[in-house]
Amino acid sequence: MIERCRDEFPIRLMCRCLRVSTSGYYDWSKRLPSARQRDNERLLCRIHALHQDSRGTLGAGRMQEDLTEEGLTASRNRVAQLMAAAGLQGWPRPKRRGQRAQPALTPQGVCNLLERDFSALEPETKWVTDINEIKTQQAKLYLCVVLDLFDQRIVGWSMHHRQDRQMVIRAVQMAVWQRQEQHPLILHSDRGSQFRSGDYQDYLAANGLLCSMCAVGHCGDNAACDGFFGLLKRERIYRTTYPTLDPARSDVFEYIQRRHNPRMRRRRVKQDQKFSALSKPSVISG
Repeated sequence: MIERCRDEFPIRLMCRCLRVSTSGYYDWSKRLPSARQRDNERLLCRIHALHQDSRGTLGAGRMQEDLTEEGLTASRNRVAQLMAAAGLQGWPRPKRRGQRAQPALTPQGVCNLLERDFSALEPETKWVTDINEIKTQQAKLYLCVVLDLFDQRIVGWSMHHRQDRQMVIRAVQMAVWQRQEQHPLILHSDRGSQFRSGDYQDYLAANGLLCSMCAVGHCGDNAACDGFFGLLKRERIYRTTYPTLDPARSDVFEYIQRRHNPRMRRRRVKQDQKFSALSKPSVISG
């Protein structure tokens, strides 16, 4: 307070009124910032940059994850305190009432091969796919993605103003074209009519993909894909107004290519490096 008001009132007068010694005040004003303060300033500078890069969507939890990936050690509480002091906050998840899925017939011979096991030890072993809608002032834009559970990257996607089976097949085609191996691969989806169509089932069979579908009324069976759509909506869709379909397509493309996939790739590399360091045998000297 004395520092803020030193241009308005005499320092000695303020020290006497606040019962602070004048020498103590001058000693405090000349004191260099502590190591903790310097570290907080460095963290806050990076927090501002990451928050701006994410368009103001990162909260304390995901901010702490990004800082850790960059080698900056900080607890979640510390990051939350720094963000609160700087007036920064993430974009909260909207609360919605759950909707019951309508029962649908499953194609013959298709069952739930995933069984909510969203872990994958190798790439191109487990894929999940789903459709979501993006509202624009012109019309609705539908997005279909194919997500690899190994590193959570989007390996295929397609957008169209109609959610038909051809849009779904185009997304799967993009993923198949990038496929490196030919070992068995599970492609999991819900029971939407697009995924139950004959053309979709024939394409999967022709390319050696094992079709897996959610159980009736179990929305958690495809939680991994729903998690990506939740991030996309919180970080872009809910915070942007699209006048036409084209800006929405460009923004989704930019988010997948520049934001989501590079971030998931970096996270996977960090996890592999950490696992390699833990599994490396220790050398006992002497």
